[in-house]
This record gives sequence, C-alpha cells and structure tokens, in this order.
Amino acid sequence: MARPSWNDYFMKITYDVAERSTCIRRKVGAVIVKDKRILATGYNGVPTGLVHCEERGCLREELGIPSGERAEMCRGLHAEQNAIIQAAQHGVGIDGSVIYSTTQPCIICAKMLINAKIEKVIYDGGYPDDLSLEMLDESGIELVRWKSGG
Repeated sequence: MARPSWNDYFMKITYDVAERSTCIRRKVGAVIVKDKRILATGYNGVPTGLVHCEERGCLREELGIPSGERAEMCRGLHAEQNAIIQAAQHGVGIDGSVIYSTTQPCIICAKMLINAKIEKVIYDGGYPDDLSLEMLDESGIELVRWKSGG
C-alpha cells in the first residue's frame, strides 16, 4: 500500500480542518506548513465568542451577495486569516512556509499571505477572484492547483 504524497497528506488534513467551519455557504480549511511540519491551522467562521452563522443565519445570504464579492459584508474570518492569526497568537513564524487551502484565496487573504511572506499556496477549489491570482503571481508566491497524487 502506497503512502500518500506530502501534498495529499496535508490537503487531507486541510479538509479535516474545514469540517470545524460554521459557515453555511462554504466550509474552508487552511494549514500552514514548513519543513513538512504543521505550524498552524484555520477554518472559516465568526470571531471567538460570537454567535455562529449556523445559529444566527448568513448575512451575505440575507443581503443577496454573490460569492467572491463584498467580503467585508461577512461576519466570519476566512480560513487563511484564522491560520495566520493562530500562528501570531502563539508566536510561530510563518515566513517561508506553504499554505494549503481547500479553496483559492480571496484578494484579502492573498494580500495577507503576501505580507506574511508565505512562499507557496496549494489550493483545491476555485474562487471567483481574478485579482487575488494576479497579485499572488506578481508577488512571486508560487500558486499550485492541487491534484490528488501530486
């Protein structure tokens, strides 16, 4: 029986992390890795101590906001943001690391990843945000669409 590749291993964990999400529109997970070691994880959901969207309802649904637009009109933080915050809270340096995400980063997350000095983004599902792809490319961050077995 063949062992999974490192990318498959970390992406599977990323999907496990996404299961903690309380978003009712899209469950996203992120895992920050350096030297084949997990540094931090994150999933999308509201800030600590606030009522989850599963209980309160989705503000974006109520306002009819399509995916990929007006990210500021969401009560939740994105998985990548929560992973960066978790690393910061615990004093873990993430510069030079790789982030795995179940979904392509949005523009807000892309800007944070650039300034956090992430070297590579490996993601699975697409997201309707061409500006994030453009800025990640311009920054020199390697962007890889995950394929199982890679």
